[in-house]
Amino acid sequence: MQPALFTWAFVAALLLSLGVKFWLATRQMRHVAAHRDQVPAAFSGTVTLPAHRKAADYTLAKGRFGLLTTAFGTAVLLGWTLLGGLDALNVLLRDLVPPAWGHLAYQLALLAAFAIIGGLLDLPLEWYGTFRIEQRFGFNRMTLKMWFTDMAKGTAVGAVIGLPLAALMLWIMGASGGLWWLWAWVAWVAFNLALLVLYPTVIAPIFNKFEPLADDALRARVQALMQRCGFAAKGLFVMDGSKRSAHANAYFTGLGAAKRVVFFDTLLQRLTPGEVEAVLAHELGHFKHKHVMQRMVGIFGFSLAGLALLGWLAGQSGFYAGLGVAPNLTAPNDALALLLFMLALPPITFFVSPLMAHFSRRHEFQADAYACGQADGRDLARALLKLHEDNASTLTPDPVYVRFYYSHPPASERLAALPHPQPLPA
Repeated sequence: MQPALFTWAFVAALLLSLGVKFWLATRQMRHVAAHRDQVPAAFSGTVTLPAHRKAADYTLAKGRFGLLTTAFGTAVLLGWTLLGGLDALNVLLRDLVPPAWGHLAYQLALLAAFAIIGGLLDLPLEWYGTFRIEQRFGFNRMTLKMWFTDMAKGTAVGAVIGLPLAALMLWIMGASGGLWWLWAWVAWVAFNLALLVLYPTVIAPIFNKFEPLADDALRARVQALMQRCGFAAKGLFVMDGSKRSAHANAYFTGLGAAKRVVFFDTLLQRLTPGEVEAVLAHELGHFKHKHVMQRMVGIFGFSLAGLALLGWLAGQSGFYAGLGVAPNLTAPNDALALLLFMLALPPITFFVSPLMAHFSRRHEFQADAYACGQADGRDLARALLKLHEDNASTLTPDPVYVRFYYSHPPASERLAALPHPQPLPA
């Protein structure tokens, strides 16, 4: 295929996705701002006007920052591709890495350099998001030292895990013939399954402290709930999420015998035992309806399709030239193909996000309904209200924005959909 076809397809997808993102973001901000000074009637007895305004201001601040990050990300993407940034980096490293080190060393150096440069470019935005926006609204509890420490740990973990995986993928691409993408997919699936087992006990403790749930009464209540639901976990743990953020959450992690239940300490500080039970019952609803398995199958299916597409694109010289890179003549192009595919794919897959968000919201409704059958629905309603308020989630999002982006339904829709709806609890 001619390079111009790839160029125009990429530019068209990029401009269209950028236009839709800005249109959705401005719709959201206008809608939230227009409803900032009045609590929705359904919440007038449970949500105060100051809390409602805080949620609106937080949403607007994140929206304005999102416009900036979107514009910056688009500029960086163009810099890497059509403006020649990736091509220049490739030429530099191809000349710097001694031939005696082999083609694999050069390709790993290219992937590592790209990741490092990309991380450095994102640092100012990450700093602003944490120490300006989150700090302004009282959510950030990180110090600058902790932020840098987390960054160093993340880089080290990424190198320890990412470099061997990248080396394996590059080896498969070079040694497995035309069906390399199928074997790469098998390796990718195996890696992700192994990560699900290792993450709770090996990776997560590098960043946070996990302690067994000490509240005997709550532990007995939670264990009784899990027994009713037929769910077995290796342990109940409390994570020190408060050292970084005031946001609250609870989740399951792990696979098979390695599954564990994790509560943020902020969640336990805010909710009553009945509300904690209701939140956990919601999470168990995902387990009962096999939502996690469905999402995994979906992700693995998309990754197979993506790798098959990459298998075809990697053999098209126009793919490289059309995105601003001269393919190597004396070295493999596998790392270049991976990077270009990773750069070019998001503007296209962006338009799949409404479908993914739709299924995710449907799963949340199903999990809520299950929770109401296993715990007190009033406790679930109270917990949802507290979590929305504590996380400063707006009660008045733009409906179109919701349909495109929201993985969880807005509070008004979730509460209205609860089985046997009752007046919102005080």
